Amino acid sequence: MRAQPAASHFVDGSYVEDTAGAPLDVVYPATGEVIARLHEATDAVIEAALASASRAQADWARMKPVERGRVLRRAAEIIRARNCELSVLETLDTGKPLQETLVADAASGADALEYFGGLAATVTGETIPLGRDFVYTIREPLGVCVGIGAWNYPTQIACWKGAPALAFGNAMVFKPSETTPLGALRVAEILIEAGLPAGLFNVVQGRGGVGGRLTTDPRVAKVSLTGSVATGRKVYAAAAEGLRHVTMELGGKSPLIVFEDADLEDAVGGAMLGNFYSSGQVCSNGTRVFVQRPLLGRFLERLTARTEAIVLGDPLDEAVQMGPLTSAAQMEKVLGYIEAGRAEGARLVTGGFRVQREGFYVAPTVFADVTDEMTIAREEIFGPVMSVLAFDTEKEVIARANSTEFGLSAGVFTRDMTRAHRVITEIQAGTCWINSYNLAPVEAPFGGVKLSGVGRENSKAAVESYTQLKSVYVGMGPVEAPY
Repeated sequence: MRAQPAASHFVDGSYVEDTAGAPLDVVYPATGEVIARLHEATDAVIEAALASASRAQADWARMKPVERGRVLRRAAEIIRARNCELSVLETLDTGKPLQETLVADAASGADALEYFGGLAATVTGETIPLGRDFVYTIREPLGVCVGIGAWNYPTQIACWKGAPALAFGNAMVFKPSETTPLGALRVAEILIEAGLPAGLFNVVQGRGGVGGRLTTDPRVAKVSLTGSVATGRKVYAAAAEGLRHVTMELGGKSPLIVFEDADLEDAVGGAMLGNFYSSGQVCSNGTRVFVQRPLLGRFLERLTARTEAIVLGDPLDEAVQMGPLTSAAQMEKVLGYIEAGRAEGARLVTGGFRVQREGFYVAPTVFADVTDEMTIAREEIFGPVMSVLAFDTEKEVIARANSTEFGLSAGVFTRDMTRAHRVITEIQAGTCWINSYNLAPVEAPFGGVKLSGVGRENSKAAVESYTQLKSVYVGMGPVEAPY
């Protein structure tokens, strides 16, 4: 499959190129080969995208919500019909195994378009009786929204942000990560094919400078970012200058708590999904795995056996379960954390090395005897590195789980459902699981607390993120004035 797109940007309904922008090389992580070359958006491209979004949004907002919903549902159908093709592109873009992208990337993007397409017509106001008079409320779109994506789920994130924005009458200018820029272009192309009017979903490429120009433009009403805490702080500050609405889905160092009565195979499977899926490049990963001491030995034994059985290799081979990290820089960062774990006294159980083959591969890695103050237990690694920590009591593990600046996710494995609910209630995290991990259906809100973010994506909660309320007081009698 040819990875090079028709042009770098998608603006006002068609592909646009401006080679005056700085080059962006797209590298296939499995080989290190450059598979496409794009260019950063120039000021002219950014202006065209924002102007077309501003122009198109007003008419789109006046359209019946059910008609907007039909467009999104048609786009979902097209994505599902082309899932294989889009999944191969996602694998080339990110290095994630095709076994994964076939079920977790374009497919989840289609789910978002379908869900919000169905939700569009249900968003209504309310009537508030006041005796003779009354008030009614209207849910209105915000206007032009900016979406800034991360490099780990480029197609999914484009849809998670674009679908609710469009469903509720907004326009969007979306900037993918410069590392994985390809998937969002195809989403834009498919939306036009499905009947979306030109200008409503634009894709512009670039690094942080492009994002900065988008988030500070006075025509922009809302910014939605998925990224690191450091980037989030910058974008949040820039958006605050214009008092813009924001959604921030940032990093995490999430706890996964395994009690001694947990089903062993389920708990090990959950911990592996929470550390090795997408080569560990998932913001919600449960990278601090707390295991109650009586189960610890058996847990590590099964975890080691199952981890060492992971099939690592060519991500285009559907039998492969783990691919490379997304970039050489990310690989070096992860290897640095592994060295820090060794240096600070954690016990390496398995993995811990760069795989000797083309591309940016790191073996799935497990550390035991990890303590709370170690670097690998405090900082987000974003790679296939699991830290296993022992605990004794419920009260102890809750305090340790909450002892972090992050609060994106958490998980609990136990057969005692009363305890499961009790513990989850005490955990400071926005997205939690009981006896499962890292499932994120579009029907459920997703987001974090503390430094892990502001606001929620997906579900009915997105209505609050992409609309604003207007109150209308209706007087039904003569005006009583003291003048």
